[in-house]
Amino acid sequence: MKKTLALAFAATTALSTAALAEEITEFRIGLLGGENAQDRVNSYQCLADYASEALGVPVKIFTPADYNGVIQGLLGGTLDMSWLGASSYAATYLQDPEAVEPVLVKVNMDGSIGYHSIGFARKDSGVTSLDDMEGKVFGFGDPNSTSGYLIPSIEIPQYKAGITMESGEYFGEVKFTGGHEQTIVAVNNGDIDGGVTWADGQGNWEDGYNSGALRKAVDAGLIDMNELVQIWKSDVIPEGPVVLRKALPADVKAKITDLVDNLYETDRDCTYGVFAGENLGAQPVTHETYISVIEARKAKIGG
Repeated sequence: MKKTLALAFAATTALSTAALAEEITEFRIGLLGGENAQDRVNSYQCLADYASEALGVPVKIFTPADYNGVIQGLLGGTLDMSWLGASSYAATYLQDPEAVEPVLVKVNMDGSIGYHSIGFARKDSGVTSLDDMEGKVFGFGDPNSTSGYLIPSIEIPQYKAGITMESGEYFGEVKFTGGHEQTIVAVNNGDIDGGVTWADGQGNWEDGYNSGALRKAVDAGLIDMNELVQIWKSDVIPEGPVVLRKALPADVKAKITDLVDNLYETDRDCTYGVFAGENLGAQPVTHETYISVIEARKAKIGG
C-alpha cells in the first residue's frame, strides 16, 4: 500500500523506544460498537500486540457501549486511536476540530474506499423492498452511525413520497437497536421487520459481502444470509477514517500510522479482523474526504 505518510513522518521516527516511552506510558485504542465487546477485542488484539511492540508501551483496548463513548474518549483525550465511521468523525470534528486527525482509510478489494448502508429483512417475511415496509417496524443502529442512521435517515425518505423517519407515519415504528450486530440479530430473530447495517457491497450476498457488519455476523455464526434479503441500498458513502489524537507525539503518530499502513503486508489475517472482512489494507486519507458527511451531519443532527 502507499507509504506516503510514513515518508512524511520519516524525520520523526529516529527516537529510541526508551525516549518514546518517556513521552507516553500507554496507548489506548477505542472500538466502535457493531458487535459484542469480546469479539471486538479479539479482532483487534493482534494490532494491539503489534502496536505495543512498536511503541514500547502497553496498549489497551476499550469497547464503550455506544459510539458516543468513543467520541467522548477522543474528545477528552482518554483514547488515542480509533477507526471511526464518517459520521462519528464528523461528530468529533464538529465538537473540536483539533481533537483528532484522520490518517488512513480501509481499501476495498477493488481499490475503492466507499461502502453502503444496506437495508435488509428476513426472506420469509415477504418484505422485498421499502414499499413492503409500510406500517412495519424499522430499525436503526446507533444515532452516531453513518450507515446505521445518518445516511439512511436522509436517503430513505427520498425513495418515494410519504416516507419519513417518524414512528407511525410511514413505518409503524422506528427504533434504535443499539448497534449493527443488534440490528442484524433483531431482524434475523423477527423482533423487527427490517433494518439497516453496513457492507462494502462487493462480493457475494451469501457471504455477507466482502466486508462489513453482515460479513462479521456470518463469520460469528449469527446468521445465514440465505435467510435474509436486501431491500434497499444507499449511494456510496466514504469509508470512515482511522484517526489519531492530534496531541500525541509526532513519533508515536508516525509509528502507528506506518504500522497500520503496512498491516496488510505484515499480517493479512489481522487486517481481516481490524477492517471487518476481506480488504486490501489501508491508504492515506485527509479531512477533505469527509467534508460532505460533516455538512450532512450538521444539517441533519447539528453536531
